Amino acid sequence: MIMTSSTTFQPVLERIAEEIGRTPGRGRPADYIPALAACDPRSFGMAVAELDGTVYGVGDWRQPFSAQSITKVFTLALDLAREGDALWEHVGREPSGNPFNSLVQLEYENGIPRNPFINAGALVVTDRLHTRTGDASGELLDFLRAESGNPELTFDKEVAASETAHGDRNAALGHFMASYDNIDNPVPVLLDQYFRQCSVAASCADLALAAAFLARHGIRADGTRLLTRSQAKQINAIMLTCGTYDAAGDFAYRVGLPGKSGVGGGIIAVVPGRCTLCVWSPGLDERGNSVAGVAALDRFTTLTGLSVF
Repeated sequence: MIMTSSTTFQPVLERIAEEIGRTPGRGRPADYIPALAACDPRSFGMAVAELDGTVYGVGDWRQPFSAQSITKVFTLALDLAREGDALWEHVGREPSGNPFNSLVQLEYENGIPRNPFINAGALVVTDRLHTRTGDASGELLDFLRAESGNPELTFDKEVAASETAHGDRNAALGHFMASYDNIDNPVPVLLDQYFRQCSVAASCADLALAAAFLARHGIRADGTRLLTRSQAKQINAIMLTCGTYDAAGDFAYRVGLPGKSGVGGGIIAVVPGRCTLCVWSPGLDERGNSVAGVAALDRFTTLTGLSVF
């Protein structure tokens, strides 16, 4: 089914959900964050948001889940809108090829993270946004509420507390970068902001709508411009090359869209000029990406013919 301008996405989503429902083996929820470990790996939801705000969904698409690293896209956009290219003096734009919480590359590269979507890079971006706003996580939450149209979005205190209690690796990353003068704020303050950011609970519908500014080339839901067209292109490009940890090449090969995953089991994806998607299923593969989520996005681009390639 190749999509035309008059075709709705609902039949495609229903077909994908039916196929996913017959697929055995969904991976395992993230167990290093205890608050996520209890999620049912058989849960599945998927939503598509068109540029005008029309949303289609299937399965658990209205069920809030822990957004985790998906929020890195939004903090990146909010900071890039404020400081522009100066950001890239502090974080790179290259795939890492290493796990998302690796310390190894930082030492070789003098405290400059390889990209904004590994944990070290996201800490830098959150730090810089916090310096500019005084409340990075609050700025993020306000943005997500406005773009999704859901004023009830909030932080999950249990998840934030769980991450804080098991956040030694992120603390190490923060202190290591601070030793290279690449962190402005006190590391405990930064970690509090970062863990709150990652704990946002949102549904597939919420996140598909919130990400639509990237499909609209930087235009927010209210018609105002957040990013230049070039900046929106930059974020989409980094999502394509770095958005699914050290599996970005395989994701680009299978799905062919800019995407960003989180260990809560969600993945957002962008079809520039057409729509945005969010899929959620908490069972992860060994690289931290949703097994059913990647499969569903693979089927979406195959069925619709919508891809950046």
